[in-house]
Amino acid sequence: MRAVIQRVTESSVRVENEVAGKIGRGLLVLLGVSEDDTVRDSIYLSEKIVRLRIFEDEHGKMNRSLIDIGGEMLVVSQFTLMADCRKGRRPSFVKAALPEKGRELYLDFIDRVASMGIRAAKGRFGAMMSVSLINDGPVTLVVDSRK
Repeated sequence: MRAVIQRVTESSVRVENEVAGKIGRGLLVLLGVSEDDTVRDSIYLSEKIVRLRIFEDEHGKMNRSLIDIGGEMLVVSQFTLMADCRKGRRPSFVKAALPEKGRELYLDFIDRVASMGIRAAKGRFGAMMSVSLINDGPVTLVVDSRK
């Protein structure tokens, strides 16, 4: 699994002109699932992201996690994160999970985050979505369960 994480002051996702998910201070997570990912990847990534110390403490140092600040998370499925752009000009998505598996692990990830006490909002799996955010910092990280 691969995630692009953005620290935000607010973020929302719209599907067909309706707000599907919205958060205040916290993390926007764009989540991609590969064909060989398992629940182990979901466990690793959810625990890693929720505990990443990327929020500032009283001294201005990135020393607090999402749990520490009582933040929220918006999780948006994004199979394009699994693209292979090494050959030619058209990305290959052959390593992305099939929709059934992708949905299963996407929902598993959200459930795991919520079980750690984080309010987790989500987009709609497989839909065309419009994501809005105010990046705080800006702070943007990439976390991969296999690297």
